[in-house]
Order: sequence, then C-alpha cells, then structure tokens
Amino acid sequence: MTQIISSLSEISNRYDALFVDLWGCVHNGVTAFPEAVAALQGYRAKGGIVVLVTNAPRSRHEVAKQLVRFNVPDDAYDDIATSGDSGRAAMFQGAVGSKVWFIGQPHDLPFFEPLSLIDNPVEIEQVALDKAEGIVCCGPTDPHADPDVMRPQFLMAKQMGLKLLCANPDIVVDRGETREWCAGALAKLYTEMGGESLYFGKPHPPIYDLARRRLATLKAGIPDASILAIGDGPHTDILGAMGEDIDSLFITGGLARAETKTTTDPEAQALTDYIGKENINPQFSIGMLR
Repeated sequence: MTQIISSLSEISNRYDALFVDLWGCVHNGVTAFPEAVAALQGYRAKGGIVVLVTNAPRSRHEVAKQLVRFNVPDDAYDDIATSGDSGRAAMFQGAVGSKVWFIGQPHDLPFFEPLSLIDNPVEIEQVALDKAEGIVCCGPTDPHADPDVMRPQFLMAKQMGLKLLCANPDIVVDRGETREWCAGALAKLYTEMGGESLYFGKPHPPIYDLARRRLATLKAGIPDASILAIGDGPHTDILGAMGEDIDSLFITGGLARAETKTTTDPEAQALTDYIGKENINPQFSIGMLR
C-alpha cells in the first residue's frame, strides 16, 4: 500500500540519492515548478545527490540548456542521465545499422552529433525509408497527430525487417495544458504491427545503468536501497524503479492527475484504485513534488 506524503522532506533522510524525472515533476514543458525546485535544492543542501533521469531524446548538455530556459537552476541537481545519451551510444555502436530513416523534428537533429565516448563509432547516414537499414525515432513529426498516420510507412519498414531505435519511450507528455504524443507511442505501434523496437529510456535497463554510472562519478558505493526514484509516469518512472528494485515516489498530479483526483493531494481511494489498475507499487505518493 502506497503512503501519501505531503513533502519530500518527510522521507528524504532515508535516501542518499534521488533519480528524478523532469517533465511533469520539475517542469511542465514550459516552465519550472517552484516548489519542486525548492525541494531539490533543500535536499542537496543537506548532502543528498540529485541525478535527473529523463526520457528526453537529447544529450545531457542539450537538456541542461533547456533547463536554463525553463528556469530550473543548476543548484537543483548534480547531473543528468538521458534516454538520448543512452540511445545515441547504441546507435553509434551500430544497433540499427549505418543508414537510418529518421523520424522526428528539426530540434531533434542533435541526436546525430558525434559522441566522443564511443571507440570507432559507426558513421551514420540519414536516408529515405526505402534505402534504410534501421530507424531512429526521436518523436512524431507532428506531436498532435494520431500515431496511426505512420501505419503505411511502418508496414513497409516491418516488411524490410528494420529495427526501430526509440529515443524516448514516453507515450505522452503534457506541455502546459496540452497533451502531446512521444516516440514511445510510435514504437508501441511498430511493435504491435510486428516490428522490433529497441528502447533505451525508462522503464528499460540502459538508462538506469547510465544513471548509476553518473551517480558513481559523484559518490561511489551508494546502494540501490539508498536511491529514491521520483516520477509521474506509471509505466516509465514507477515500473522502471520496480524493475530495478529501487523505491519510488509517485507524482500523482502529472499524467495521472485526473485518474487520481489530485488537487493538492491525491484522493486516497482513487489512488488505490489507480495503482491497482495499472499494476504499480510505489512506496510513496504525493500530489506534486514539494
């Protein structure tokens, strides 16, 4: 049974480090949540380590620039682990070949910038679908269009035996008050159609491996029992934490705001019903990070 808390400080002294989701927890895709920023600053001031763990299909450096625009100060976190970095490493190691068909928007193109950490990286060339050896998906070209618009291209890709590298396993995000589709929705469709999708963000292991390595550079020897994962995604943040045997704090006022009847706090019975329906088991829940 999840415990509803009113602030991070109620439980933070149990943990040496936090793996914190960004979108829906620290910002809304437009601007930072001041209470969330203050909570992370307070945690760090007491010696805790904050690693932001995000399914953004970008490098940590690009995400850091975005956080400045969103008014998230750099004293609210120590480092960043992104699905983009994890996926880029796999791409430059040849996970989907050297000739790739790209699905995304112009702002996603830094995904293809060279990655110096990989020895002898594969030289990646963007090509048309009919010339491709694999697919790199950073997100829909139109995040407001139904993912089903991709069925004709995905049917061809499946028949060609192409693997799809999903740079962001999120299905949807809320940008302000507007819900948008993410790369995970396209990867899910491709898989349902019989194609093979490769995932590198939450809830899958590669991004947690990256987060632990980033954490170890800050302080070695922190066990999983001393890490708390925080996020609003039931099938990314919470299932990912469960799979990694890490405690979690579920932010109910994000993607599940309506289902959990969250205003300041979630309604207890609605929350119980929701986590039972979604088959998740967060140790703690809170309306918004504060």
